[in-house]
Amino acid sequence: MAAGHMLLGRRSECEQLDQLLETVRGDGSRVLVVRGEPGVGKSALLEYLVGNATGFRIARAAGAECEMELPFAGLHQLCAPMLGRLSALPAPQRDALATVFGLNGHEAPDRFLVGLAGLGLLSGAAERRPLLCVVDDGQWLDRASAEALAFVARRVPAEPIALVFAVRDPTETRELAGLPELVVGGLSDVDARTMLDSTIRGLIDERVRDRIVAEARGNPLAMLELPGGLTPAELAGGVGRPDTMPIGLRDTPAVTEADPRGTRVVVAGVSIQPDTVHPLYGIVKEVNIQFVWGYDPNEFAESLRAISDGEIDVTPLITGEVGLDEIGAAFDELARPGAHCKILVTP
Repeated sequence: MAAGHMLLGRRSECEQLDQLLETVRGDGSRVLVVRGEPGVGKSALLEYLVGNATGFRIARAAGAECEMELPFAGLHQLCAPMLGRLSALPAPQRDALATVFGLNGHEAPDRFLVGLAGLGLLSGAAERRPLLCVVDDGQWLDRASAEALAFVARRVPAEPIALVFAVRDPTETRELAGLPELVVGGLSDVDARTMLDSTIRGLIDERVRDRIVAEARGNPLAMLELPGGLTPAELAGGVGRPDTMPIGLRDTPAVTEADPRGTRVVVAGVSIQPDTVHPLYGIVKEVNIQFVWGYDPNEFAESLRAISDGEIDVTPLITGEVGLDEIGAAFDELARPGAHCKILVTP
């Protein structure tokens, strides 16, 4: 990324990152935790930061789910390029870091010494030029690394060091709590439309554009993913035929947008028509969708009791009401997924 290149809709965020670099260039130190939902652009901001860190030494690490149970994996990833300076550390710190990195066979050291060793290693690396440490996907750091890096972040001396984390929000990574934060929200509608227009080749109907922008809620990843479920014809004007719209643009707000994070959605039975599902909202909200053929009679009975007692409100699902003589027509209507969800039969 070229130095000075401003990200679309991120002027305020980029200016804060520019100021961070200027502070460190002036021999100051800075720590920052960049927070935001998945897909909002945290990694892009880190790339902007690295691309503008002219004259800095760069150290990078990224948390990985598959390494969360490996103590000090993240710290090793960040510090491995600096291990040539290990011998300059005081002996207790040197031995502690060497042990957790598997360079000797000593017993597990005091983690306080590991934190001090990490701090000393970064300070030494910043002696000749400013040091920028960037940690992406901080929510997936192993706990030992998160504790050690948080220890370092709270004790960074008045030396040219910047330590910047990107963390998914919400997160259970409590070790970084209380550190300075930059919360990244969604793009404005104007910027979202600009982004959408720049990524779609061909015509796009204004109503389709507005629908995508509304559903993406400013999330750049959603802006890239949602149009992928539409054909060129639908992009050019398919919004006028809701029954031809993929479920990601037709039903997503009703099904997943209002659901809290971690919702479990149970899909029972079969659909009359094939459905195309956009996973973006499910990924962002970590929704668990379970497909089942059916539950046993006792479970159905319990569900009916809960509905009868008002514990479950099914009103939002009822999109039509018919009498017994209209059941045939109701099934015809249900064959059009864009028209109805559930039709209530009233005797």
